[in-house]
Amino acid sequence: MSTFYRGLTPGSVDADRGGAVHYGTLSLPAKLLLLAWNGERGKFTGGPDLHLVVRAGALAELAQRGVIVETDGIVTPVTGARTGDTVLDALVELIEESRPRKWRGWMTHRSGNTLNEVRDQLTAHGYLRLERRRVLGVFPVRHWELERAGYAEALQAEAGTVLRGPQSITEVSESEAALVMCAATGKLRPFVTGKDRRRYKDRLTELTDRGGGASLDVTRQMRALRKALASAITAAEAARSSSGGGGD
Repeated sequence: MSTFYRGLTPGSVDADRGGAVHYGTLSLPAKLLLLAWNGERGKFTGGPDLHLVVRAGALAELAQRGVIVETDGIVTPVTGARTGDTVLDALVELIEESRPRKWRGWMTHRSGNTLNEVRDQLTAHGYLRLERRRVLGVFPVRHWELERAGYAEALQAEAGTVLRGPQSITEVSESEAALVMCAATGKLRPFVTGKDRRRYKDRLTELTDRGGGASLDVTRQMRALRKALASAITAAEAARSSSGGGGD
């Protein structure tokens, strides 16, 4: 079984720098953001729906860890359950405080918040560097540069092996499977292309089920989550197309 690079030492906590990175590894949403790094262009690309992909990763990890479950189609938090990761726990709190929603609803509801929180956390832990700029010398914007290119490149290489083989599905961890499922379904650039999605369609189905591990309930949740993400991406593309913004 391959192991993604460790970000911090196991159990390390630094509340003043964005909170703990649980179990010494980056969370799924954090890894998905790093998969959006385009080394050739020297910047993050990811596509216009990066916020949806990152939110899907957060939901997938919460489901895998048993912090949220599906009850009659509704995403339901387990009472009092937390992960120790500030980004993931912020989403749990949002789910607790909001009206009931299905997976599709949670793909989009305040999904930009999760992306911003992941950026802030990675910046606090030294993976990203924040630069503040002004457009036309007036409008303030925030821009992020990657500080740990080697980490992102290694992550992309290992995730590529999970998607394209020759690694056996049985050798893929549940976390790796969910990572690649979210990235591919969300059309995350530059990690995956349209050709990849067509060529590895069957493998992505296998990875989706692998994301549930031995639990039939979690496997069903991974399937529902993938379907919801695909639906959200399609809707976003249709909205851009109708407004002249283009799609995939």
